[in-house]
Formats: sequence, structure tokens, C-alpha cells
Amino acid sequence: MSASALTCSHSAAYGEAAERLHDRDPEMDEVFKALADPSRRKLLDSLNSKGGQTLSELCSVLDMARQSVSKHLAVLEASNLVTSVWRGREKLHYLNAAPISEISERWINRYHRRRVSALAGLKRALENPSMGGPEFVYVTYIRTTPERLWQALTEPEFTARYWGRTYDTDWRKGSRYGLTQSGVRVDDPEQVILEADPPRRLSYTWNTFSPELAQAIGWSDEYLARIAAESRSRVSFEIEPEEDDTVRLTVIHEGFEEGSAMLQSISGGWPRVLANLKTLLESDEAEPLWACK
Repeated sequence: MSASALTCSHSAAYGEAAERLHDRDPEMDEVFKALADPSRRKLLDSLNSKGGQTLSELCSVLDMARQSVSKHLAVLEASNLVTSVWRGREKLHYLNAAPISEISERWINRYHRRRVSALAGLKRALENPSMGGPEFVYVTYIRTTPERLWQALTEPEFTARYWGRTYDTDWRKGSRYGLTQSGVRVDDPEQVILEADPPRRLSYTWNTFSPELAQAIGWSDEYLARIAAESRSRVSFEIEPEEDDTVRLTVIHEGFEEGSAMLQSISGGWPRVLANLKTLLESDEAEPLWACK
């Protein structure tokens, strides 16, 4: 059995752990319930192997009628384990690792070693972003307002605190931006704001990695050469107010080729950045991932 398989033993461990929790959390209860069904775990396995699948593709995974698969997907989306993005007339589905990360961060120390082992295997499976699609999609929910989240994504006093980088721009569509990270300033004419609709949507081309910045963050010359040979990617932030004074933030990073080194890099980086952002907005405590100076 592969390490990434979502087995019945994993499900049993989750169920037992959930029943022993003294602090009931309705959102996490939905995650545990969603993971309890073997068909839904199979869908997660498939999306872990290949992101961006259509309903038709997922129907072939389960060999079920579209209506049945749609019901399973609805449960997974309601628990935030799966997120979807429309591309034209197609709805593409992606695995979202945020709930598993939250389970680990909030409760993993409460569990017996055997349960920790089961959780760790599942956490590794769901945190490894799929490399089968051309984009990275991540969804998180933050107790804040759309306006404050927009500030956190754009204003230097925020980005320096949780990210360790600052942007120099007026955040208008078509404007260029400068970036400072790890004491290195990067200006490039292709660093452009693609869309700005505060406080709902923001999109820009991904920044250039100069030799000085690459050295500051510990990249080798060989790795920088791989990154520099790739087409420039772009990142988008979609901000949607939810009930209970929370905001749904969807990050879509796209424009990659198969086997992209940059996709591999940002797939590990974005969950850390967004976890730090959530911590800052909800508790006013965050340590920058890098020094921006």
C-alpha cells in the first residue's frame, strides 16, 4: 500500500480521535465526517495525484453515476477538503490541504502516538500538491473583513510582518511593482498588476528572481537557471465574505508548464505564507518567513 493511500485504518483513527475530542468544532467535525467515507477518500487520492479534474474524470475514478459523485464532491467542498475553479464551461476540482494542516496544528499533540502516525501519513498525502495540473489552488477561511484582508495583501506594514517582503506600487491595473525581500530590491518591467478590484480580487504576474535574491534565499545557481528558463506565472487572490465574520480566501497560482520548478517551489511556500497571514489577522502574532529590510 502506498503512503498516500487513504485507508480504512486511517479513517478509523480519525473517527476515534474525533469522538475523544473535548472541544467540539463544527467545521472540523465536517472534515472528519467527510473523511469517513471510502468513496470520498478515493476522490481525494485521485485529486492528490492529479489536480484540476472535471466531474466526468472523477466519475471514472469511482465508476458511479454523475449524481452520486456530485453528492460526494458536495460533501468534500462543504468541508473545504476540495475546492473548484471554473475554466470556461468546465468546473475543475482541486485538493485543498488547509483543513488537514489545521487538524495537525491544533490537535496533533493531544493524540496517542498510534493516532499521530495515522494523521501524519494522511497529512503528508494531502499536503503534497498535485503536479498533474498547470496551477496551484489553495483555500483558507480567516476571521477578518474583506477590507482588512485586502490591506494585508497589499500594504507593506502587513506583508513585512507575515511574509517578509514588501511591494512598491499603487495597486492599479497595468501598474508595475517593485519588490523588496531579504534586503534585496527587485524591479522588472514584467512585474505587473493584472487586475485590482478592492476588496474582492487581486492578480499580478509573479516576481522575478534575480541572482541577488536567489542567493539571499538560498537557491543554487543551477536552480535559479531552471526557474529563469520558465515562462512567467501569475497569482490571483479571490476574497469572498462568509457568515460568522469570516472571509474565504482563494489563491490561484497558474501559468506553469508540466514539471515546473517554480510550481514545486510555490506549492510548498504558499501554505506557509497563508498560515502566517491567518495567524496575523486572527491573533496579531506572526513571524516573517524572510527578512525584508
